[in-house]
Amino acid sequence: SHLEEKTQWEHPKSGKRKRVAGGLPYGWEQETDENGQVYFVDHINKRTTYLDPRLAFTVEDNPVKPTTRQKYDGNSTAMEILQGRDLSGKVVIITGANSGIGFETAKSLALHGAYVILACRNTSRGNDAVQRILMEWHKAKVEAMTLDLASLQSVQHFAEAFKSKNVPLHILICNAAVFGAPWCLTEDGLESTFQVNHLGHFYLVQLLEGVLRQSSPARVVMVSSESHRFTEIKDSSGKLDFSLLSPSKKEYWAMLAYNRSKLCNILFSNELNRRLSPHGVTSNSVHPGNMIYSSIHRNWWVYTLLFTLARPFTKSM
Repeated sequence: SHLEEKTQWEHPKSGKRKRVAGGLPYGWEQETDENGQVYFVDHINKRTTYLDPRLAFTVEDNPVKPTTRQKYDGNSTAMEILQGRDLSGKVVIITGANSGIGFETAKSLALHGAYVILACRNTSRGNDAVQRILMEWHKAKVEAMTLDLASLQSVQHFAEAFKSKNVPLHILICNAAVFGAPWCLTEDGLESTFQVNHLGHFYLVQLLEGVLRQSSPARVVMVSSESHRFTEIKDSSGKLDFSLLSPSKKEYWAMLAYNRSKLCNILFSNELNRRLSPHGVTSNSVHPGNMIYSSIHRNWWVYTLLFTLARPFTKSM
């Protein structure tokens, strides 16, 4: 403390305290001036200072482990959060991992030793993503597999292909989604936003539930959105309205369809956690951030414009 010309052992902002571990270094002596101030004399180098030389040998007094809120903020990167973690031996599946949030997640986990499977609709883009990760670390264990959530048959084939590998599954991240898409039906006769964002993932988790339980401790992560708050899936009597989940073209609005699918993600994640957590499988839903500039807005130029305008004020990819 330059104002008081003495060593201050408590940090003025964080409140953390330090204490001295040991006596004065060799050649140092503590003195008191005519005003009662303590100062220190270095007899070897012939100098005087009010700074306690034992500052170099302090330890934290009752150190408090920082909370997650103190440790991470809006500027934290995935690599920073995984710093020091060794994920060797962990097997991870990430849907929609060839771009955006999914790719950054896959890369970060792979660079920390996990065996990551990129479950992508477009096989060539999935393979390109694999090569981009291998360029950063040639020993990364990454693989692309075909998964089209708009086809329940494709989901089934993916699950069967994964099971044939006879490997565990420690982390399943349901990340893939469409946003602002025009109305269309999938090959299964369902509205595409609902099937891609929710039902396809729902079916995938059901098919892989046995592997997850055998691999416990394991986890499922549903990438949802804060926009789940701005919708409803119940009718006037308070019962689930199935017509809202897969609406007709006349009743369809892209933004509402997205919001409903994200609400379904959260309801599914909560119930999944209730059922599987006793068996060592946890499930969480996550809001990744508002209007992050990824490729999710590609379906309509108006959304692209909005995301571009918001880009300087949102978390970067």
